[in-house]
Amino acid sequence: MEGYWCYWHGGKGYSGVGLHVAKTLAPERPTFVHPEFNYENRIAAVDLADVTIASVYVPNGGKDFPAKMRFLEAMDTYAASFQGSSRQLVLCGDMNVARTDKDVHPKERKPRAIGQLPEERALIERLLTRGLVDVGRALDPDNDGMFTWWAPWRNMRQRNIGWRLDHVFASTALASRATACPVQKDVGTSDHAPVMATFS
Repeated sequence: MEGYWCYWHGGKGYSGVGLHVAKTLAPERPTFVHPEFNYENRIAAVDLADVTIASVYVPNGGKDFPAKMRFLEAMDTYAASFQGSSRQLVLCGDMNVARTDKDVHPKERKPRAIGQLPEERALIERLLTRGLVDVGRALDPDNDGMFTWWAPWRNMRQRNIGWRLDHVFASTALASRATACPVQKDVGTSDHAPVMATFS
């Protein structure tokens, strides 16, 4: 992409993440890294001034639920490592967990469905106690139709019968500068929609 430092971390179309940093923000190519818990090419991070931004793709859990829980546990530990430091953190991407029932269309709510399990939700809530804010929900707390993923059948996207699985979690100080975090429902061809946070 012209005007950006682009970094892709993935393999053979199964899982992967990317980061794109505007050259106006970083005239020299920044260093892209992978935290120790990187698994199946599912996290990449970059330091920009006093902010660390990590692109995340949490395992779905359908094939290996314990692996998903290990990843979430490790991500929580990673977030905790920023507490008490001067660095701010942004974790963004497909977390594969709908935080609350409000994040799932009533027709899709299934208490024992992976992605809605209490133990998954508890880990996400614990992660948010590490000084992070769910930016989308903070800016639009009452929206019960703010979904980012729709099953690719029966016109679910067109009818907005979906789940909110894609999130931007940002350190409190940075989140306080967020001016928008919309779901771009009409963009792209994936079964997920982009979520774009803007900070002042």
